[in-house]
Amino acid sequence: MFDLPFPALSAPFLAGLAPVTPDGTIEPTLPFALTLADRNPEAAMSGEARPKIVGHFATLAEAMRGAIKMVEELEPEDTPRMMAILDRDERLVLAGAAAKGAVAWCAPVMTATEARAVVMEASQLRAQASRAADWQESDLATRLRQRADLLEARLVDPLWRAFAARALQIAA
Repeated sequence: MFDLPFPALSAPFLAGLAPVTPDGTIEPTLPFALTLADRNPEAAMSGEARPKIVGHFATLAEAMRGAIKMVEELEPEDTPRMMAILDRDERLVLAGAAAKGAVAWCAPVMTATEARAVVMEASQLRAQASRAADWQESDLATRLRQRADLLEARLVDPLWRAFAARALQIAA
């Protein structure tokens, strides 16, 4: 699963393209999927938003390095884009914000109590964002939603919490 010390990707890939097999097809059987959040507001409002899969990787280390490589090739933006690494069962392994050529991975919660506190705070931030939007304060609403997204990125699946925390320690 996690191999030390973060080996280089066997073949770099262009932004937005997943690693491919020798016959040119995407390899979805690899255990880790790197995803970007769906920015379609209509899909988010209807509850049908699905993350866009950018690539599949054999190890968490490769997925983390793939995220960094992809972010370096993205167009620079003012707002961060949320990225997530999911396992083959679509459980959250690690998430973070990608902006200005870097990925700021979020430290996972370590207990159920901490997870509940994060959910409550993110919910409060989203409620404040909704009120700010009602008051025509779109910049404030956007910042509050981004803060809520960053908090929710810490809600790693309990199966992966210790593993993800250790991966971040090693990567630092």
